[in-house]
Amino acid sequence: MRWIISFLLCLTATLSPDFTSYADDTPAITKQPVGETADGERIYLYTLKNPNGVQAEIMNYGGIMLSLRVPDRNGKLGDVLLGYADPMDYVRTGNKPYFGAIIGRYANRIANGSFVLDGTTYHLSVNDGRNTLAGGVRGFDKRVWKAEGTKVPHGSGLALRYWSKDGEEGFPGNVWAKVVYTLTDDNVLRIDYSAASDQKTVINLTQHNYYNLKGQGNGDILDHLLTIHAERFTPVNPELIPTGQLQRVAGTDLDFRRPFAIGSRIRSRDPQILYAKGYDFNYVLSGKVGTMRHAASVYAPASGRRMDVFTDQPGLQLYTGNFLDGSEKGKDGAAYGKHAGLCLETQHFPDSPNHPNFPSTVLAPDKPYKQTALYRFFTSP
Repeated sequence: MRWIISFLLCLTATLSPDFTSYADDTPAITKQPVGETADGERIYLYTLKNPNGVQAEIMNYGGIMLSLRVPDRNGKLGDVLLGYADPMDYVRTGNKPYFGAIIGRYANRIANGSFVLDGTTYHLSVNDGRNTLAGGVRGFDKRVWKAEGTKVPHGSGLALRYWSKDGEEGFPGNVWAKVVYTLTDDNVLRIDYSAASDQKTVINLTQHNYYNLKGQGNGDILDHLLTIHAERFTPVNPELIPTGQLQRVAGTDLDFRRPFAIGSRIRSRDPQILYAKGYDFNYVLSGKVGTMRHAASVYAPASGRRMDVFTDQPGLQLYTGNFLDGSEKGKDGAAYGKHAGLCLETQHFPDSPNHPNFPSTVLAPDKPYKQTALYRFFTSP
């Protein structure tokens, strides 16, 4: 009985409205129906706007962010996210690249689709060879979330809630998850994640936007200058599963401690880069885990757009769209080829449940999960 009371208290604290709810149709947020799933669940598109004209479009299906329009150095707004033109294409195609989606229960990879927790082995659905990727066959990215407009002091947002049942994709425990997207008046995209469970499980949530700061469809991101504040990364085997080691970036082509053009070393003969066919690595961020700190910066010289990333998480996954091959037809008829966008996913380390030396991803009834990520957009002359 004591653990039930403890769990309910944590659930209330974690998932109770921490923003003021208000009508979906206001000057700051609008809502429109776009279709239904095969099961008849209704899908809506929400549009957030700020006084600067910056605009974000989000669906309750997969918590997917379809577009994000921010100004370039000349003040011209442009969409910096890869994605499909028709919102229902995310459902019809299965969204194999995970464009713009919320990823869970466990972001990134879990080796052999299994892990041991308190002596019990849990077998997950596998969808990446013999491994589990991005939560399994039908992760959070393919679920319909309950959505509600939210009001914050200096911006507007959308709160998304989803109940993941015990055993879903093989994970134990009923999990109540909440993600709040906020677009602030000073051009910051804020993402707050929280979750609670009625029994021990593992969790690792993130968001999978593909950014091209020149504007989606305007070529690749190889000319983008990238900085990542990390001294180490988690090296991987040929299946992109962490070996369990923490390796220094110094002396490798994965070193972004000072700005480098992404394309300057992406064709390196470094075995790690060859495994990934580009960059697809978890960086061990500098600073104290649990405190907000500057994780990365990206600059596109062609547009003048800059993006700073802040997080309280231990890791940041850099992915450079290595498996895009032109078959994904996006907005404005764009064919997204290799390296058309990059992802900077705030997270815990991949395969943490199978590596006791990694920061723990165990979610217990008396220990709710929370994380915050900030993506700040601005320009340079």
